[in-house]
Amino acid sequence: MYFALQSEAMRELEDALADISAIRSQIARSSLFHGYGPATVAVTGLLAIAASIAQSALIAAPLAAIEGYLALWIGSALLGIALTAVEMIVRTRRLHGAMANEMLAAAVEQFLPALGVGALLTVVLVVRPSDTAWLLPGLWQVVFALGVFASVRFLPRGVFWVGGWYLLSGLSALMLARGEHALSPAAMGIGFGVGQLATAALLYRARDEASSDA
Repeated sequence: MYFALQSEAMRELEDALADISAIRSQIARSSLFHGYGPATVAVTGLLAIAASIAQSALIAAPLAAIEGYLALWIGSALLGIALTAVEMIVRTRRLHGAMANEMLAAAVEQFLPALGVGALLTVVLVVRPSDTAWLLPGLWQVVFALGVFASVRFLPRGVFWVGGWYLLSGLSALMLARGEHALSPAAMGIGFGVGQLATAALLYRARDEASSDA
């Protein structure tokens, strides 16, 4: 009898803990996320602009040097992701306190599918680079736009329009960056440079508004 009561109590405790965890996760998905810092996001935008300048100087014919093109842009993307991830962890633990783990999980959950799809598309399209590699700049931006749209509900007001910029820029690249303009440095430099700098400005404004409210 004692062991049956103990087992029942343990089940009730586990159910209660599961309910608390679900509530915390729901709160995290509906709360404003402060893990993205405007300075680091701005750096990623400047990194995209710098990479486009480097491409112009070093890779005259990107379709004929697809390995160099991919190394430049994937390397830039990985550096930007690393910088963003480190700051996300530090800022989230500092600003979200006890909800840090749930907030981080919610943020990653929203954007990770877009990053995964972008990586898989890259692998598929570079198998026959002369036929399909020109699609990469546009598709990268369209997929990134989907990640931004998925994250809108816990980021500052105005981020929706950043997602719209990435979608418009990506579709424009798909329409224009082909033939002699395939893999144009402007397609990536303008798209991601403007998009990330605009995001940084929105994050900076939201930080100032939060400080004023406080």
